[in-house]
Amino acid sequence: MNEYTVIGLMSGTSLDGLDLACCLFKKDKQKWGFNILQTESIPYQEVWVKNLSDAYQMPIENLKEINIQYGHFLAQKTLDFINRNKLKPDFIASHGHTIFHNPDEGLSLQIGDGDQMASILKLPVIYDFRSLDISLGGQGAPLVPIGDQLLFGHHDFCLNLGGFANISYDLLGERLAQDICPVNMALNNLSQRIGFDFDKNGILASEGNLNNELLNKLNNIHFYELNAPKSLSREWFENDFLPIIEKSSSETRDLLRTVTEHIAIQITKTFDSKSSGSVLITGGGAHNAYLIKRIQTLSKLDLILPDPQLINFKEAIVFAFLGALRMNNEVNCLSSATGASKDCSGGRIAFP
Repeated sequence: MNEYTVIGLMSGTSLDGLDLACCLFKKDKQKWGFNILQTESIPYQEVWVKNLSDAYQMPIENLKEINIQYGHFLAQKTLDFINRNKLKPDFIASHGHTIFHNPDEGLSLQIGDGDQMASILKLPVIYDFRSLDISLGGQGAPLVPIGDQLLFGHHDFCLNLGGFANISYDLLGERLAQDICPVNMALNNLSQRIGFDFDKNGILASEGNLNNELLNKLNNIHFYELNAPKSLSREWFENDFLPIIEKSSSETRDLLRTVTEHIAIQITKTFDSKSSGSVLITGGGAHNAYLIKRIQTLSKLDLILPDPQLINFKEAIVFAFLGALRMNNEVNCLSSATGASKDCSGGRIAFP
């Protein structure tokens, strides 16, 4: 039996904060299982929201400095988490924070220096999970599908509603995956225009009217015509998605209603490979009751909302698992999901 206690760190495109999940992973008779020992979400202070938002525009020297500073920040928050909860992790698995992601040019950067973290935590740190896959011709994303397959494979689809929606599922013996469309990145952007951090329960959207002309323009964005595997980035959101919304003269609630409908349409299109089955839904968007209602209205599948701990921390849990697979020299990145030339076991290991 293989057994690891791992802390997974996740920082997503929504910039909500840092998610930490300490999990015990056990492999018995070739099957992995897990227990969640402790979770915590730490909101970013304004200075880090600004740093992480602006980093893609920084000169290389400043970016190097931010990389080290953010590594120090991650290590300190992890150390506090360990001490506060009397945890005994074997190692840390850190997603870092994505500054830019352009795999077609072989580029993707997640900051949070692993060597800096390892020296502070006095523990091995696995980080930079994407680079190896990109060097093999893959998108470097999505990385979660191996976790979906091995930990949550009893569901037909695993759907995550974060800054972007992404999905994974088995088809003809292969695990397929893709980014689908913006979710919280778009909805939060619109909500903030009228003084709300986010659209709680989708109430603002539910009060709006549908703009069919805008809905058609959004549904006709070129990305949706591409075959999977495919992934989205903040750059795509700002260059391809946001300008369409900004050209509309509709009121914000109508924009929220229309974008919510667009999200539901694009998500349910990805269910076409199965006429029945279950969809495990996680991520912050799972709390948006109106969005979930629209997805259910357009789909015949059973939508499964697990307990809040799994909804909120599934990505941090899976990154902890990717670390366990890496330490075990097992595949943790599927070429069927990323488009790489072969499966790999990605992630650099920094030792203290």
